[in-house]
Amino acid sequence: MPLYEIETEYHIIITWADDEESAKNVVRENYPREAIIRIAKRPRNSWVISKAGLGIVGKTDPCHIARECLARAAGDKIHAIRLYMQETGADLERARKVIESNMIMGW
Repeated sequence: MPLYEIETEYHIIITWADDEESAKNVVRENYPREAIIRIAKRPRNSWVISKAGLGIVGKTDPCHIARECLARAAGDKIHAIRLYMQETGADLERARKVIESNMIMGW
């Protein structure tokens, strides 16, 4: 079964689907208010994100504060970044890196 990468305004969804229409249905069912911006069939059955490409270096243990912010934001990355900034006083760039690295680690 092919792996699809689907980008909406607020999410990047990685899912297995039989075909492109089935992949679009995953978004319609789970994020009905979000328009699909881009969809791509991945060439392999794995998807890898380079931490260096995101600017994340060094040890990347899960951050309990970031995970709590993600939970309170129901997975909405932008909202979680704002919450993290409020909780810790971190600047926007640091908050983005922390939230994104925790999302990568399987929040």
